[in-house]
Parts: sequence; structure tokens; C-alpha cells
Amino acid sequence: MNNKWIYYAGLIVVSIMWGANFGVSRSAMETFDPALFAFLRFALAVPFFFLLLLIKEGHVGIPLKVAVKLAVIGLVGVTGLEIAVMYSIKYTTLANASLLNVAPWPIFAALFAPLFVKESFSRRLAFGGAVAMVGVTFIILGGGEGFDLSSKHMIGNLLAFGVSIIGALFNLACMPLMKQYSALRVSAWYILFGTLFMVPVTIGSWEKVDWSGLQLGDYSAIFYNVIVCTVFAFVVWNACMFKIGATRANFFRYVVPAAAVITGVVFFEEGISMWQIVGAVCMAAGLVWISTERKAVEVA
Repeated sequence: MNNKWIYYAGLIVVSIMWGANFGVSRSAMETFDPALFAFLRFALAVPFFFLLLLIKEGHVGIPLKVAVKLAVIGLVGVTGLEIAVMYSIKYTTLANASLLNVAPWPIFAALFAPLFVKESFSRRLAFGGAVAMVGVTFIILGGGEGFDLSSKHMIGNLLAFGVSIIGALFNLACMPLMKQYSALRVSAWYILFGTLFMVPVTIGSWEKVDWSGLQLGDYSAIFYNVIVCTVFAFVVWNACMFKIGATRANFFRYVVPAAAVITGVVFFEEGISMWQIVGAVCMAAGLVWISTERKAVEVA
């Protein structure tokens, strides 16, 4: 079996985990302030990252020059991205946020890729990506909420669109560093820095939580976010993205909303429309078309 399928499978598995997390986090938001829950997710993951790094590689250190780069990446890709996602959901509709967060991300990754890596943008990739983007649009808007461009949602829409730009730059900025260091080492350090920068955002949120009254569901949500969606997912995604190429890998983020829809059907008894089914088929076809192309990535 060609090793590339392992990396594509890794991207799909991680995207499914992130998609399912929409439902998990929705439940957690009844107990935790969004900013505090995001902080807990990354802060509790940091010791696991460094423990794994120590066990696997024998040491955890990085040069000061690299630390500065990872601090900037953490500020942008963890602190900034999480805050932007949180407030985009607050100030616009879920359909708007989902579509603007997800759909343009791979396009920006392709546009900015020459600044960080040497990747070609072939006709197959363009066609497959376009079909997948149409599919994810059907999935998100097929739920009936619709896309609302009214002025009352403008701030949220702009923040959601900004997430795609920030996220693409964040992914690409990691690529050159992963040529020198493992995905685990890069992930551990930028998450540490991003978590530290997030501390001020949580001020005032701690006393709102009834810590003695936390239920099993709250602890399960924390576990899922920390171990599954952060420790496992970030390392696997970065490692697979490095092998496949950032442009191709980011099109697989389109699996996230599909997984979120399925989670809503299974756990929240939400409906699923024919448009969403058609969208899922289109998205799958586009991603299969992308993944069957031979592609070598060379990091600058």
C-alpha cells in the first residue's frame, strides 16, 4: 500500500474528530465560558506534549531563535485563531461562521504557499478543490439556516473570514520548521506559547464556574478536547500535512463540517437534508480526486 494513503487517512480522522468536537464543545459551553474552555483545552494539553516529547526524543529544548518564531506562531495560530473563532460564532450565525471559517481556508493556503514552501497548484488540485468546496457549501447551508449578509452580522462575518487567512498562514508557517524539528516538538512549543498569551483573556471567567459541581459530561468534554482534539490531533495533522503538502492537506478540513452534521444527527437528533447528502458526495469526490494525484512537497 502506498504510504500516502496513511497520511490522507490521518487528515480525515483528525477532521472527523474536530467535527465531532462541535457537539462536545456545545455541551461544555453550558458550564464554561468559551475563552476559559479554550484555555483549559490547551493548558492541560501542554504537559502531555512535553512528556511525549521527552520520552520520544530525549530532550525538549529549542534554540532561542526558533523559540521566538514559535512564540509568534503560537500567538497567531493558537491565541489569535481561537479568539477569532470564538467571537465569529458569537457575532454571526453558525452557518455564516462555518462557511467563512472553512471554505476559503484551503484557497488562502494555496495563495500563500509560495511564501513558505515549494508546492505546485495543478489542474487536478484546482478541480478537486472546487468540487469539494461546492460540496462543503451544500453541507453547511443545506441545514436550513442559510447565509445571512445583513449588516448586523458584518463583524462576525469579517472575523470568520479572517480565521481562514490566519489559519492558512499558521499552517504554512509551521512547514519550514518541521523540516528541522518533529511535528511533536513544533506543536508542543507553539501551543505552550499560545496558551501563555491566552491567560489574560480568561480573567473574570474562573469565578463563573461551579468547580465543585462539575459533572461527568464536563470532565469527558475536557478529556476529549485535551487528549483527542489537541494532543493527538495536532501532532497527527502536522505530521500528515508535512508529508502531503499544506495546500492539499487543508482541503481535507472540509470533512470537519460534514462530521459536525453527523454528530448533530446522532447525538442531538438534528435533521439532515438531501442537499447535505449531495454536498457530502461532492466533497468526498473532490477529495478523492485530489488524493489520487502524485505530489511531492519541497519545503523552502
